[in-house]
Amino acid sequence: MHHNSNNTSTLNPNLYPRIITHKSIILSLTEICALNRRLILQGWRRPSTFVTGILQPLLWLILFSALFQNAPIDLLSSNNRYNNFISAGIIVFTAFTCSLNAGLPLMFDREFGFLNRLLSSPLSSRYSIIYSSSSYITITSIVQVASIILTTNFMGNCIPNLKNGVVIAWTLLLLIHSVTNISLLLAFILPGHIELIACLVMINLPLLFSSTALAPLLFMPSWLQVIASLNPLSYTIEVIRYAYLHEFCYNSSIAMQTVWGSIRIIDTYTLMIILNIVCLIVVKKVIDNRFDE
Repeated sequence: MHHNSNNTSTLNPNLYPRIITHKSIILSLTEICALNRRLILQGWRRPSTFVTGILQPLLWLILFSALFQNAPIDLLSSNNRYNNFISAGIIVFTAFTCSLNAGLPLMFDREFGFLNRLLSSPLSSRYSIIYSSSSYITITSIVQVASIILTTNFMGNCIPNLKNGVVIAWTLLLLIHSVTNISLLLAFILPGHIELIACLVMINLPLLFSSTALAPLLFMPSWLQVIASLNPLSYTIEVIRYAYLHEFCYNSSIAMQTVWGSIRIIDTYTLMIILNIVCLIVVKKVIDNRFDE
C-alpha cells in the first residue's frame, strides 16, 4: 500500500491537463501550418486571383490619378496632388478586397465535400480551418499591399517612417481580420458560391464609393457624407492618409472630420477593435451552430 501511494503521489494530477494543453496547442499549430500550406499551394498553382488582386487596384490608382489630376484637391485636403490623396484609399481597397474574398476557398471546399472530410478527420481543433484561412489571407493581403505601396513610391509618394509604417500595418491588420471573419461567416451561411460572389460584389464597390477613398468628405452631397461618416472603411483610410503626412499622437491627432464632429485616432482604433470583437463573437456562434448540426 505504501508503494502504491508513492506511485500516485509522483503522478501529480495538476500536471496532466497542462501536458494535454501543450500537446493540443502544438497539434493545432501543426494543423494550421498544414492547411495554410495547402492554401498557398492552391494560390501558387492558380495565381490569377493573386495577380488580379494587384493589377485591379493599380489600374484604379493610375486611371483615377490621371482622370482627376487637375482636381483642386488641395482646397479641402492637406494633399497637393490627387495621386497622393487616392493612394491611401487604394491601399485600403486592396486589403479590403483580398479579405472579402477569404470565404471563396472555404465555400468551394464545402461544395466539393472537402470541408466535410476535414470535419470528420481527427483534428485537435476544428477552428484550425478558420485560423489557417485567416493567416493565409493576411499573408496574401500584406504582399498585395506592399506591391501597391512600392508602386505609389514610384509615382512620387514617400514611404512612411518606421513608426508610421507600424501604425499603417496595425490598422490594416485590424481591417483584414474583421473583414475576413465576415467573409468566412458568409461562406458558412450562404448556400453556394454563386450567392457568395453576388453578395461580395454587392458589398465591395458600394462600400468603396461611399467612403473617403476617392474624394474628400466635403466633395460629397450631404446624404453621402452621413453614409461615409458611418463607413468603417473611411476611418481606416483617414488613419493611413494621416500616417503619410504627419507624425502620430494618438490622443490628440484628428484622423477624420465627420458630419457630427472630429474623430481622434484613438477613437478610430477603439471603433475598429470593437468591430473585430463583434465579428469574432458572431462568427464563433455561427460556426459552433454549424459544427453541432
